[in-house]
Amino acid sequence: MQTTTRVAVIGGGVVGCSVLYHLTKLGWSDVMLLERSELTSGSTWHAAGGFHTLNGDTNMAALQGYTIRLYKELEQITGMSCGLHHVGGVTLADNQDRFDMMLAERAKHRYMGLDTRIVTPAEIAEIAPIVNTEGLIGGLYDPLDGHLDPSGTTHAYAKAARIGGATIETHCMVQVTNQRPDGTWDVVTNKGTIHAEHVVNAGGLWAREVGAMAGVYLPLHPMEHQYIVTDAIPSIYERETEHCHVMDPAGESYLRQEGRGLCIGFYEQPCKPWAVDGTPWDFGHELLPDNFDKISESIEFAYERFPVLETAGVKNVIHGPFTFAPDGNPLVGPIPGLRNYWSACGVMAGFSQGGGVGLTLAQWMIEGEAERDVSALDVARFGSWITPGYTRPKVIENYQKRFSVSYPNEELPAARPHRTTPMYDIFDAMGAVWGQQYGLEVVNYFAKGDEPCSETPSFRRSNAFDAVAREVKSVREGVGINELQNFGKYLITGPQARSWLDRIMAGRVPGPRRLSLSPMLSEKGRLIGDFTISCLSEGHFQLTASYGAQAYHMRWFLQHAEDGVSIDNISDQRTGFQLAGPRARDVLQACTRNDLSDMRFMDLREVTVGQSNCLVQRVSYTGDLGFEIYCDPMNQRQLWHSLWGAGAEFGITPFGMRAMMSLRLDKFFGSWMREFSPDYTAAETGLDRFISFKKDATFIGRPLAEAERASPPERRLAAFVVDADDTDVNAYEPIWIDGTVQGFCTSGGYSHHSGKSVALGLIPRDLVRDGLAVQIEILGQMRDATLVDTVLFDPDGARMRG
Repeated sequence: MQTTTRVAVIGGGVVGCSVLYHLTKLGWSDVMLLERSELTSGSTWHAAGGFHTLNGDTNMAALQGYTIRLYKELEQITGMSCGLHHVGGVTLADNQDRFDMMLAERAKHRYMGLDTRIVTPAEIAEIAPIVNTEGLIGGLYDPLDGHLDPSGTTHAYAKAARIGGATIETHCMVQVTNQRPDGTWDVVTNKGTIHAEHVVNAGGLWAREVGAMAGVYLPLHPMEHQYIVTDAIPSIYERETEHCHVMDPAGESYLRQEGRGLCIGFYEQPCKPWAVDGTPWDFGHELLPDNFDKISESIEFAYERFPVLETAGVKNVIHGPFTFAPDGNPLVGPIPGLRNYWSACGVMAGFSQGGGVGLTLAQWMIEGEAERDVSALDVARFGSWITPGYTRPKVIENYQKRFSVSYPNEELPAARPHRTTPMYDIFDAMGAVWGQQYGLEVVNYFAKGDEPCSETPSFRRSNAFDAVAREVKSVREGVGINELQNFGKYLITGPQARSWLDRIMAGRVPGPRRLSLSPMLSEKGRLIGDFTISCLSEGHFQLTASYGAQAYHMRWFLQHAEDGVSIDNISDQRTGFQLAGPRARDVLQACTRNDLSDMRFMDLREVTVGQSNCLVQRVSYTGDLGFEIYCDPMNQRQLWHSLWGAGAEFGITPFGMRAMMSLRLDKFFGSWMREFSPDYTAAETGLDRFISFKKDATFIGRPLAEAERASPPERRLAAFVVDADDTDVNAYEPIWIDGTVQGFCTSGGYSHHSGKSVALGLIPRDLVRDGLAVQIEILGQMRDATLVDTVLFDPDGARMRG
């Protein structure tokens, strides 16, 4: 066995073999896979082998599409069969909400180039004749759906990797991983020690145990999953063509043809987590005992939807474990806080996603970043706050909701509340209706009087509409107060702090007691951050950005750390409140002896507010007159009482994130992971106006930013007023111009202040002009919309800057 390698991939399932192949495909041949048993041991060998492109996240859907297209390439490279069956598939809708979700997904597919289509019950009966269509509204048909041979496909990946120069060691159990001071790794196995530059954890069912060897906790958990293969069914084997896949969300089931019979699997509600305290090392090609009790209700429902099952005998029962992350997406990428240690696990849909995961990780390792935004699967989307006690109930919840309707405003209840601020009980008593971000409880809105104390999940305007309108009105006409905890905050200090920031940030670094806004770019010029830079004093800066991107941003900062700079994540060490509205200054001035009359827009000061020493910044995401007031969490309740008491005479009103998202639409302000994400560049989104091309520093991503300045990109962000009814834009709705899809929406919603439905979206740059008439497809309806280049509130900025 060789004792040195550039990359040691741990785990010989479909994901590990895909990573190995893609590393060779992109040019790294000195790579090695270590498998404790035989290839496909674990969950790969007993997988049902289905694949599909349908996914609520467009980038995940694109990766799944790549995976499916890859299989024919593997067969050509290796001469091996993947056992491909491209039979198509239909997802059924038995109520309006499910049908709305399919309409939304079909709309996304238009600009993604996916050839899906909405089908009627009559068409379903033709496509899938074994389906009882009674009670169905319709469905979504995807011609790319199909299934394959799990073992043959995994071995095809492995052979393709070997052709590219990779080495595979089976019966080679990893026992210890030790990092050397230079960042490389000693991987100790039962066959000897391997010195590797990089380690990839593709351990599947054992990913938790492999991670623990490096001191890493990976938030995933195995779940028991059961599917059944029937005996031969005449109406199946007498068909001239293979029966298509059918997914029946109402019955929590998926079904396909298997030989002369059918295969049907269930995501049942009375599900069971497996190996709660760790996966046994001697588990491999075993199955779990049959457990028909937990799927008995699902089977009864399946008899009604697929009557042929009722008289079909059972040929095989396959009951085995699969791993899930808390949100059901894979855990991929560099582990925050470790050098050269990569994750490729939690891939429960290995034959839909494995190829895309392998490509993404190989690009990340070799080229420094993937070709598309991978936030949905980035291992850094979970921070150090996550625990096994949180992971397990969230995994159970995700399993149970695998086929449920996914609403844009839905707040899932499992493992909540998990993290709270000192204001939690005060806000709760005031009628707070909670959401969560990055494990933190965040107020969505406050229910007052007979307003609903919970928000109904919906694709349309929710029952919280009037409550949010009330909060917006209070901000625009008086003063609102909102908690500031859900910002990521970082302290940058040291003699080289300014020069470091000039390199990391594309924007201008402000002088003492001033703020600036700045995009942060990747090496390829794509947006990886949208920051406020605060200069408290020379060599002492605070950065503010998305709370949910903390681990992602800290990983980037530490990867580019240098001597003379200290970088500290203070997101939970600094909290506070935002005051916004025309009376905001009056409230704040009533709480302090400091004169704030000469505090300009984008100024900052250290001020004693009530009894608390605070950092006060003259800025607001509401686009109104506003202040951000930061304090120590130990002082937050006292600060609240000071501001709340002083605000009584001015009609102060608490407001939540639903109102905030409406208020920002008045000014066409973009939002992180909506308008601003690694899918886009600064010039596409308008953030290039905050790039400082005059500064001498060679900031990261400058060459591409300079190139786009000289030759602007083809698309540009624009704002639209939509002739909507009871449904507003959410995201990814196609924008039709002159009868063809030429763009898509990044976000939208209802501007309660202006009384208009607003959408933001990307369209061809040469078409952007005030008054452009377009149509936006919302839940299957073509809605007229007009491009607007003047903001709906405070167009000259007099109130915001005054």
